[in-house]
Amino acid sequence: MTQITSPTPPAGVALPPVEVLTLAEAAEYLRVSEAEVLDLIQNQGLPSRKVGAQWRFLKAAIQDWLRVPEKGDFWSRNFGALKGDPYLEEILERVDRERKLAEMEE
Repeated sequence: MTQITSPTPPAGVALPPVEVLTLAEAAEYLRVSEAEVLDLIQNQGLPSRKVGAQWRFLKAAIQDWLRVPEKGDFWSRNFGALKGDPYLEEILERVDRERKLAEMEE
């Protein structure tokens, strides 16, 4: 792992080193393959930066990303049996429309 430090801080102020990981190091840290890391970047917003032709990751940013619950709507997060249902989006839209109509009638 590469340690990067900022320019000299003001007297008496110590800054922690920033850990920058390569793609291979990020994959090792997350215990997944490099291909899975690339998929996480594209599909789940894993924080990263492409420098030239290579990927770089701040270890702290990965840790923050891991702390935040995965985004998604309530139904697909909580009712896995509905995941992949081709009619789920249509059903949810219908429920939302009916709820809005009911609110307007009140």
